[in-house]
Amino acid sequence: MSDLQAAFDAAVKNSTSLSERPDNATLLKIYALYKQATEGNNEAKKPSFTDMVGRAKWDAWEKLKDMSPDDAKQQYIDLIESLR
Repeated sequence: MSDLQAAFDAAVKNSTSLSERPDNATLLKIYALYKQATEGNNEAKKPSFTDMVGRAKWDAWEKLKDMSPDDAKQQYIDLIESLR
């Protein structure tokens, strides 16, 4: 396992024990970076406008289109570390 993957796995674990709950914009960024890091580009169908939470998540992930998984992992790690 690479050092980046190990650090990412640790950040994922640490994300569940942050000292305080991040605001919604930060939570969306955490979600989007995680999805980009683990699944790559968003291939999911866009949720309907009545699914506001699903739509917000989809939009946040879509904004990261073409970001490499390694870049997403590093940004995820940096973001979680900044919130600890």
